[in-house]
Amino acid sequence: MRVRASDDKDVMDIPMEWAFGAGEQAVTFVTRVNEEWYIEHYLSYYSAIKSFAPTPGQDSISANTLPLAMGILYKSTDPETGILKCFECHSTGPVSAGSGQLQPAELGVRCEACHGPGELHRAAARSGQIGNARELIQNPGRMSAPDLNRFCGNCHRQPAPAGVSTDFNVAWNVRHQPVYLSQSACFLKSGSLSCLTCHDPHGKLQRDDASYNARCRTCHTTESTPPKPVCIAKQPANCVACHMPGVSPQAYLRFTNHWIGVYPQGAKLKPRR
Repeated sequence: MRVRASDDKDVMDIPMEWAFGAGEQAVTFVTRVNEEWYIEHYLSYYSAIKSFAPTPGQDSISANTLPLAMGILYKSTDPETGILKCFECHSTGPVSAGSGQLQPAELGVRCEACHGPGELHRAAARSGQIGNARELIQNPGRMSAPDLNRFCGNCHRQPAPAGVSTDFNVAWNVRHQPVYLSQSACFLKSGSLSCLTCHDPHGKLQRDDASYNARCRTCHTTESTPPKPVCIAKQPANCVACHMPGVSPQAYLRFTNHWIGVYPQGAKLKPRR
């Protein structure tokens, strides 16, 4: 695929070299310009409309010049704003950066992205050392809830360190699930609620509220931490719709707010408690 733009005088024509995103919500395209720079294309593909529209973060840009019509430039390996981090989270294994050309060890997010290098694990399993094989692979399922939240936050954004604040009034921040989950009373008080409580890392993301409501009811029963009468009175009850509202920071995108709480009528960014 290529992008071509013209202003009736000059023409720019560049390929779409890399595609970021699983396609559940959107796919954003990236192209290497030279040893120092990569361009994030102005247009992304949105599954909700099955078409192209401005890339998240670029919708406010007036693409009135050929360079802006193509997208935004990012340094290859800048420690603060370099596009290297995008490659690291959307692939598996180390990303080589020789001569400013970024090349993932393995395309896509695969087993070793979460479990670490598996060569020794595989060798032990093949030799029949099953017990030893289990110890030679990283298993996030053995982590505590806070550790797992930070681990998933390596790509989904870690909670802010002590002394650093997060602006919870910015709708775009809702897409950083570990940041918001870390604020939830359910997370703070239970000591066990984690990403794996609700999400199967080896399966497709569930899109129906019913499966998540069932998770809520494993803790919020009539015997232990019962739901409020107003929740019980709702037919059908939908825990997620009220306590984890969906936020659309931009047209065609919707993220679930993982700050589980009690939201005032119409509020979606910060709960009352």
